[in-house]
Amino acid sequence: MVNIIIGSTPKPLASEELTKYFQMHSDLEGYLYIGYPIIGTVEGAYPIDALWISRERGLVIFNLVENKSIEGYEEIQDDCANKVESKLKGYKQLVDKRQLCVDINVITFAPSIGTLEEYNKDYPLCNANTLAKCISELEWKEQEYYNDLVSVLQAISTIRKGRKRREASNANSKGAKLKALEDSIANLDNRQSQAVIETVEGVQRIRGLAGSGKTIVLALKAAYLHAQHPDWKIAITFNTRSLKGQFRRLINTFYIEQTNDEPDWDNLQIMHAWGSPGGGDNNGIYYTFCIFNNVQYRDFRTAKNSFGPSDPFGETCKKALDEAKSNVMEIFDAVLVDEAQDFSPSFLRMCYDMLKNPKRLVYAYDELQNLRTQSLPSPEEIFGNFENGTPKVRFYAPEEGKPQQDIILEKCYRNSRPALVTAHALGFGIYREKETNSKTGLVQMFEQHSLWRDIGYEVKEGTLEDGEHVVLARTASSSPEFLEKHSDIDDLIKFKSFKSKEEQDKWVAEQIKINLVVDELRTDDIVVINPEPLTTKVNVAPIRAMLFAENINSHTAGVDTTPDIFFVENNDSVVFTGIYRAKGNEAAMVYVINAESCYDSYYDLAKKRNQLFTAITRSKAWVRVVGVGEDMDKLIDEYKKVKAHNYTLDFIYPDKSQREKMNIVNRDMSAAEKNKVQKSKTNIENLIMELENGEIFPEDLGEEQIARLEKLLKRGE
Repeated sequence: MVNIIIGSTPKPLASEELTKYFQMHSDLEGYLYIGYPIIGTVEGAYPIDALWISRERGLVIFNLVENKSIEGYEEIQDDCANKVESKLKGYKQLVDKRQLCVDINVITFAPSIGTLEEYNKDYPLCNANTLAKCISELEWKEQEYYNDLVSVLQAISTIRKGRKRREASNANSKGAKLKALEDSIANLDNRQSQAVIETVEGVQRIRGLAGSGKTIVLALKAAYLHAQHPDWKIAITFNTRSLKGQFRRLINTFYIEQTNDEPDWDNLQIMHAWGSPGGGDNNGIYYTFCIFNNVQYRDFRTAKNSFGPSDPFGETCKKALDEAKSNVMEIFDAVLVDEAQDFSPSFLRMCYDMLKNPKRLVYAYDELQNLRTQSLPSPEEIFGNFENGTPKVRFYAPEEGKPQQDIILEKCYRNSRPALVTAHALGFGIYREKETNSKTGLVQMFEQHSLWRDIGYEVKEGTLEDGEHVVLARTASSSPEFLEKHSDIDDLIKFKSFKSKEEQDKWVAEQIKINLVVDELRTDDIVVINPEPLTTKVNVAPIRAMLFAENINSHTAGVDTTPDIFFVENNDSVVFTGIYRAKGNEAAMVYVINAESCYDSYYDLAKKRNQLFTAITRSKAWVRVVGVGEDMDKLIDEYKKVKAHNYTLDFIYPDKSQREKMNIVNRDMSAAEKNKVQKSKTNIENLIMELENGEIFPEDLGEEQIARLEKLLKRGE
């Protein structure tokens, strides 16, 4: 059967008829793209109505006609064939000397025209009744090129290639290995290209773990929609400010590939979620909402003072929506949201309300950025109901021949299997030592068992159910083998403990020098991450000083650069960063320093473990996790268990009551909550000491208070 990918098209009636035909003919195979990405030519953008790739029939371009007017269709067919041939000849794997090894066929499909007097083999014209005859006339003898053809046409962009041309003189160096790795992952797979092209007239959700290509897919989708509909007002928004430069590069590259022209940045806007006065790069979704709807704008400080520190942005968005009531100005034709797990539902509702009908909102998020539960509520909960009580947004089961509302990207193209499983094991606390009076060392766990399968794990042993033993492993399809075969496992991942911070810093500086001089890596291949964001500037200073002494430039993202800059273009400089600015970015070699801070915590342990998870998953080749002291040694012990289990997750799935306890014990707390808990612990400690010293007696407390205390303590067992 034919795999049908439904993109954006200005010819809906003919597209629907063509889709119906292929749905009805299960004997046909291959891929059918409706609204295939526009081709960039010397004459500018050239749209392709529909494109079918078949092992038996070759490449078929469909020129779709919505009405009965077929004037000039022969010329259109010639133009289509010439444009596509020119594109395909740019790929060596499809060419023998000067000859393209792919048959290019063009069919004009006009479902509204009546009976045709005769069939022109050179310029096939058909309606729904005669399409079968047109297809039956096609035959491709050079089928050995089919896989290469599919790869080329599904690789809708070359943007996965590195920022600069990579040179490596030593075939065994890390630089050479990285070049081969980048070449291998340069092509988007079918699932990702489908996510780019498929366009829903409404809300669409894209889910996936770190490294699955969400940011790239979203950038390409924005560029694709802009190329198809240059008059639309499109916004792409995000939380991590350092992503802005990445989005601009990705969108610009893809758009030029498609159209041979620059994007219209007035109609395609890259906007931070919050924004501030000043125009230009300061603009943001929330600020724009306030201006257009004449409601009070609050900056971060004002919002924090008004609503508290736990979720100032979410609360301020909610307040703005309440103030605007139901009279929200509909500004955009499409809004795309990256890092949606970092936002409260109120921000997504704001994006939704700012859209013109049919409310084209695309939001992407990482299932594992919030490890405890599904990172966002259901669409019904997020967007609410109409006055009659029916949900404004509802995701339906996938239908053949219809664009998918809910796309899951389960394949990871950044992290090797060992690195990803290690990150998950440490993030969840899979092999963490049990605490006293606790049945498990787990820090957090998914409420929904099925999420493990959604993100590319399979059950090797046991059962994925509450209270049951289970062993989870990455599947071969979700973690491609080539991501780990380029280096020994002990080189892919290294954990190292030091006696002092000075020893750690010296080792990191020495290793970076080796990376640049011996390993043939570039400065933009290296990122140094300090998990604790508030201490980053101070903690990275000694390493930076040592590098400076070796004439190696470096910068701290967001400190030495503007908030929108992560990698400094055209400037050889190693990036140092806190964890929040690292999100959404990646590098071949990642150093996670001071990692001992993530082992244990009096408060916010889940948050600390998430920081470590996020840091490790920034690596697309090699990762070094280093730290100081006893806690670092314990973290290394956890990693050793991951390795001993051959990079699988072996644990007892916690039941509901255990998960609830984890959420309480390891929850994120505000400063006020921490002070309150600390004060209560101090009072309890004082009470215990007074009882032990005989300064007071149990009888002094009263039977009722003792009974209540015993009851509360037993509840936590």
